[in-house]
Amino acid sequence: MDRGARLMTPSLLLTFATYAFVTSITPGPNNAMVLASGLNFGFRRTIPHLLGINLGFSAMVLAVGLGLGGVFTAWPVLHDVLRYVGALYLVYLAWKIARSGTTADGAAAARPMSFAQAAAFQWVNPKAWIMAIGAVATYTPQNGFFLNIVVVTVVFALINGPCIAAWAGFGVVLRRVLTGARSQRIFNLAMATLLVLSLAPILFDSLK
Repeated sequence: MDRGARLMTPSLLLTFATYAFVTSITPGPNNAMVLASGLNFGFRRTIPHLLGINLGFSAMVLAVGLGLGGVFTAWPVLHDVLRYVGALYLVYLAWKIARSGTTADGAAAARPMSFAQAAAFQWVNPKAWIMAIGAVATYTPQNGFFLNIVVVTVVFALINGPCIAAWAGFGVVLRRVLTGARSQRIFNLAMATLLVLSLAPILFDSLK
């Protein structure tokens, strides 16, 4: 290891932590899905979904830092493939949420997203790519890059975890409020609609 390598400064770390919090807590495909999962399945059954998001995204940040992000620069067509695969998968997830049962008619027998499914979804989630590339390109110093990308990955994981858990917790609160079958179906349709609306930036914007 280069003896001259230094960790990111406290001020840069604070700035990055703010970025990690804002991007993790704001609405997106992951948060919409765990919100719906919290309502339909409860917090405990949503835990594998939460862990899959957190660890899958952390692996993505590390992979981008180790050079995967440069693949998009070398082969831009891969970016287009990612966008449209991600869009199709989001439509599928929206359809599943829209068809979710209610707590009154047997949603407990349905299956929430598994750890592996949630982790795999991060690789076709355009918001996750934007978050990861932004963290590496903007906040990771070149001096001591490998050590700093590890710090960025760990800090992002520590901040992202509670943020997505809060969305699932909010879903649990709604589970106690939206006790009627009709209100739960309306909620599921609203979440499905939000996922479809999130396709606009996926289809028309490029990863920065």
